[in-house]
Amino acid sequence: MSTEVMEEKEHANGSSTENNKGSENHRKAAKHHEEAAKLHHEAAKYHEAGNHAKAFESTIKAYGHHCLASEAEREDLKHHALNK
Repeated sequence: MSTEVMEEKEHANGSSTENNKGSENHRKAAKHHEEAAKLHHEAAKYHEAGNHAKAFESTIKAYGHHCLASEAEREDLKHHALNK
């Protein structure tokens, strides 16, 4: 196999370190999106029960998870941009 073909194949598949980093970023983002969704559902229940202080607390926590998910997504985008 020529060096060119080997380099193209390696670039297309990416290294295992690169694949692990990409996988890790997606898993982090998904985990934080799921937690944010859970907290938004919790906030809705608190609002329905008239407990607006608890709803606010859940909303703030959800926003924090949203920010962490966005950070993981940004890292993944940078990873893809740098490894084109």
